[in-house]
Amino acid sequence: MRKNDSGKFKAKVVVDVMKEHDIIAELSFRYEIHRLLLTRWKKEAIEELSGIFSSIKKKGNNDKKLIDVLYQKIGQLEVEND
Repeated sequence: MRKNDSGKFKAKVVVDVMKEHDIIAELSFRYEIHRLLLTRWKKEAIEELSGIFSSIKKKGNNDKKLIDVLYQKIGQLEVEND
């Protein structure tokens, strides 16, 4: 029977795998997860890390654009009020 593990659980296991790099067999036994699955989760996590940092950078650029638009609107409203 295939079980669906939560994202939090997978993240906890992957962090343990990364910290204890040489002991995948022991972690496999401890968490009752096959070694190949642990290795796949680790690989997926590493691949996704670059995406996380890229999205943070993009979000920062979008925030800057929004701030610029809001400042323009404030300036326009000040001119209209005067």
